[in-house]
Amino acid sequence: MENLTLAEPGAAISVWALFLQAGWVVKAVMVGLLGASIWTWAIIVDKLIAYSRMRMALNRFEQVFWSGQSLEELYRNLSERKTTGMGSIFVAAMREWKKSFEKGAKSPLALQTRIDKAMDLALTREMERLEGRLGFLATVGSAAPFIGLFGTVVGIMTSFQAIAGSKSTNLAVVAPGIAEALLATAIGLLAAIPAVVAYNKLSSDAGKIALRMEGFADEFSAILSRQIDEKVGQKA
Repeated sequence: MENLTLAEPGAAISVWALFLQAGWVVKAVMVGLLGASIWTWAIIVDKLIAYSRMRMALNRFEQVFWSGQSLEELYRNLSERKTTGMGSIFVAAMREWKKSFEKGAKSPLALQTRIDKAMDLALTREMERLEGRLGFLATVGSAAPFIGLFGTVVGIMTSFQAIAGSKSTNLAVVAPGIAEALLATAIGLLAAIPAVVAYNKLSSDAGKIALRMEGFADEFSAILSRQIDEKVGQKA
């Protein structure tokens, strides 16, 4: 167990002073939690920006898609550049559509199944990208308080050991050591609370975006199904 030097009675107590007088285990816990907190905020800012851009991209695509522009022309425009969201789903479906008819698709049901599967895969990739790193927020939100509590327990054990060695129970002498130990829990909560709030908010936003993309995939699947029926009827 590392040694702890108790502060003199009346000594000024600051967060930095409490950190410096902490043992190496408690310092490691504090540094780890501060690092997790910084990374948590980086993820939060990045996801808020990414989700805002995704919503704008969905709005733009829906305006173009329902503007009456032909599917072939829209596909040519989108296939020449990197797409996201509904654009990726649309391109995946149209690519499967064109490949199937170029090879002389004979089964409308099989073609519809392949198109739906292509859209499902595109949707899955988009959601994996949207939900990436949200798991870290969930982990920090659930684990950070316990990690901070571990640092607090170690700090209090060290403080009591030092108190026993000094044979003094004066509150002015004991308080700095206890405060140093409790600082680890405070930092743990500082990391956990934003992570939990952000995880719930971002998960809800991702779910709403997913519903919009799933709704478009269903609508587009119905449109292509009618197109397939028309082509089959022409051949008949």
